[in-house]
Amino acid sequence: MAETDGQEKTEQPTGKKLEDSRKEGKVAKSIEVNAFAIFTSGLLMVYFTKSFLSSRISDFSINIFNKLDVLNINRNMIQNFTKETLFFFLITLAPILGILFVVSLVANVAQVGLKFSPKALKPELNKFNPFSGIKRVFFSSGSIVELAKSLLKLIVIGGFTYSVLSGFITESSILVELTIPEIVKYMVQSSFNLLWKISLLYIVIAAIDLVFQKKKFIKDMMMTKQEVKEENKQSEGDPQIKSRIRRLQYAAAKNRMMQNVPKADVVITNPTHFAVALKYDALKSSAPKVVAKGVDELAQKIKEIAREYNVPIHEDRELARALYRICDVGDEIPSALFKAVAQVLAYIFQLKNKKKKKLIV
Repeated sequence: MAETDGQEKTEQPTGKKLEDSRKEGKVAKSIEVNAFAIFTSGLLMVYFTKSFLSSRISDFSINIFNKLDVLNINRNMIQNFTKETLFFFLITLAPILGILFVVSLVANVAQVGLKFSPKALKPELNKFNPFSGIKRVFFSSGSIVELAKSLLKLIVIGGFTYSVLSGFITESSILVELTIPEIVKYMVQSSFNLLWKISLLYIVIAAIDLVFQKKKFIKDMMMTKQEVKEENKQSEGDPQIKSRIRRLQYAAAKNRMMQNVPKADVVITNPTHFAVALKYDALKSSAPKVVAKGVDELAQKIKEIAREYNVPIHEDRELARALYRICDVGDEIPSALFKAVAQVLAYIFQLKNKKKKKLIV
């Protein structure tokens, strides 16, 4: 089991860890799947274009052989011949190579999805350190595994290819009796036979390597318990910071609530532990609203502000408890408490009217 700072990596990688590694360009990918896709696509291209390829190569070969007796070999002739040959094969094979390039991209996308990772392209100075490079290439466990895989693949494919080509070598003795078009056709057909047989072998190689790469990637991404805890802290926030934020939010809400107490029509208390401030505006709401509420010290603070701003305080144990328990700040009172609250408000409004009349007199 892998270890980090003395801790075993026993935890499965989290979604965030996998997403971060993806942004860095680290994904589970098998190059053998790409090779298989290219081989198979090349096989299909040879199969569907073998007549075209045979015809083109035959004509080109015949043209060369017809000029052999009049060739004046010099530097210019060799340069022109090289250019002509390169141009010929470029024009002939360009569509096939273009399709194989697209297939390679599709094979990559099929394995890891379509996502551009600029971070993966960012140059890292430590990668230019020759000593680190030598250590990474020759002395890392990953390099040794990759070297062993490459050697095994070379042996398997080389042996398989030799067994196929040995049959072609035996059959090639008949080529001396064939015309150029027939020779080219035989070569194209032989290439096709070789490709589809190697493609079948690559199905097995690609499947095994894909499973291996996915398991290796998950193993490399495994996390320690401490790493999981640290990531949770980063994702959800430090508990101490979250607690401080909650305290600040509560303090801000408390201050806003206290600013509403002077606007209340009445404060209902029990009278010691609970205090609920009510405001009723018939033009804005259909029922009285709770504008502030508190218990113990907060209840005493609400009553203190109410006395300071001459807000009536009414003692009703059961009603105060019910309002505190059922309603939140900003809620209209429920219909079950309409009658009890209406009686209190009617009494308070009646007292206010009497005071106004006395002032007028």
